[in-house]
Amino acid sequence: MKSGAFADYKVFTANSHTELAEEIAAIMGKPLGKATVTKFSDGEIGVNLWETVRGIDCYIVQSTCDPVNDNLMELLIMIDAMKRASAGRINAVIPYYGYARQDRKAKARDPITAKLVADLLVAAGADRVLSMDLHAAQIQGYFNIPVDHLLGMPVIVKYFQKKQLEDVVIVSPDHGSVTRARNFAQHLNCPIAIVDKRRPAPNQSEIMHIIGNIEDKNCILIDDMIDTAGTITNAANTIKGMGARAVYAAATHPVLSGPAKERLQNSAIEEVVLLNTIKLPEEKKIDKVRTLSVAPLFAEAMLRIYTNDSISKLFD
Repeated sequence: MKSGAFADYKVFTANSHTELAEEIAAIMGKPLGKATVTKFSDGEIGVNLWETVRGIDCYIVQSTCDPVNDNLMELLIMIDAMKRASAGRINAVIPYYGYARQDRKAKARDPITAKLVADLLVAAGADRVLSMDLHAAQIQGYFNIPVDHLLGMPVIVKYFQKKQLEDVVIVSPDHGSVTRARNFAQHLNCPIAIVDKRRPAPNQSEIMHIIGNIEDKNCILIDDMIDTAGTITNAANTIKGMGARAVYAAATHPVLSGPAKERLQNSAIEEVVLLNTIKLPEEKKIDKVRTLSVAPLFAEAMLRIYTNDSISKLFD
């Protein structure tokens, strides 16, 4: 492999998902960099780096998940600390990019917060961003620095290939996930179906029609994230009621907020396959959930960034 432009690299993390960062660092053959992120009594965040980063290629693993604003500020302050300590290059590794759903003006006077977060990361001193399954791939264009966009689909595809299900149909829970469903279906060599829904209010969905044949099929619902689980459980219950043999669900980001746990537990879904881009606390775990690790994929991508090798070849 080609050597990088820096003398060495180090992997750091803040508080959002230390287990994932430790797993990534172990695969890369490195101990986690020594740093602490604490809070003062008034709620301000403080960062201390306990080892040199001068001239080093630094990777900060931090998902901006709940508590979103705390985790975002931890990342921004750690980037600033590294910039002021003369780090060679600062790579923000954000497995889950918070605020990504606020990516456009859906109605008058809406903010575009995904762009604001991009500006904050650049202003703090990030030189590169590495993320996975952004809510909209166009968010990469919000940055004036390089963005490497990883796909969680290959990890989920391998899992379902091992299950060797028959008569499989990949189901998109809404029109926005059709491209994702089609790509997934190509890897499993099976057809797709589409749930036609509308949103009467935020975090609410209402099923209108099912486009495609799901009768007596093993259906796999695929999405980029599961938040309150309203969309995916409504879709699952509907297609099961319309004659599907079994219903599975898969998503990259396990946000699982509000009533998500109860909705998934009481739904027609037999198994929910999620990736560990977000730490899943014990109180959100249920028997239906199977969590797969993205650490190997991120570790390989980070090594390729360090050695200036192609990231796209990971998905050829």
